[in-house]
Amino acid sequence: MSDLDRNYATPLGRADGRVDAAAVDAGLRAYMLKIYNYMSIGLAITGLAALGVYMAAVTGDPSGAAAKLGNAYLTPFGYAMFVSPLKWVFILAPLVMVFVISFGINRLKPATAQMLFWAFSALMGLSLSSIFLVYTHTSIVRVFFITAASFGALSLFGYTTKRDMTGMGSFLFMGLIGVIIASLVNLFIASSALQFVVSVAGVLVFAGLTAWDTQRLKNDYIYGYASQGGEIAERAAITGALSLYLNFINLFTLLLQLLGQRE
Repeated sequence: MSDLDRNYATPLGRADGRVDAAAVDAGLRAYMLKIYNYMSIGLAITGLAALGVYMAAVTGDPSGAAAKLGNAYLTPFGYAMFVSPLKWVFILAPLVMVFVISFGINRLKPATAQMLFWAFSALMGLSLSSIFLVYTHTSIVRVFFITAASFGALSLFGYTTKRDMTGMGSFLFMGLIGVIIASLVNLFIASSALQFVVSVAGVLVFAGLTAWDTQRLKNDYIYGYASQGGEIAERAAITGALSLYLNFINLFTLLLQLLGQRE
């Protein structure tokens, strides 16, 4: 906290600076806790939505099934979700919602932004529900806990490290663009080798983004939101939760491709 002591020192001496620094430190902890709480609630909504859709989409009665996908018999709802063209609506809806929240956040009230974040989390759950058809449930749970442990360690590193990670941002962004382009190319060539490379590269990129985003959020509060507070800080907490949420989800899906056991 020595930097905070210098930044908030007053003409009366360092004692007042330490008081201000302590206040900022307490505010920072509350701010980051709010971000992690929002992110955790979003992940819980996503998981429940994904599991709920899967349970409603699959039946154990072949005679009442509308279709068969792999080893699973689908209900009419499951057919609409995973086979019919309607599936593209649920696949693309989260992407649209991300742009709505990201570009409209400054015009939204915090309560409205929260509701949009919860809606986005639910839509993400709908789009991820197909993993229960592809991977064994045991491996999904195992990879989730691996992701949670990795994410926690990376975020803790980003929060506590003294190293300035600002310069990594452009490098990680270029890596992310490369992963997206390679993923799109692989949609057409369907190369298992390229998919493996994309998954490994993606894990490295989102691991770096997790630490980088955590430090960015910390610095944004110290050098900006600590003196502003109110709705501005509340909206910033929601967008911060969204960025960490996306890092977690992408880490999870990429690790599932690498470590998950298929049905």
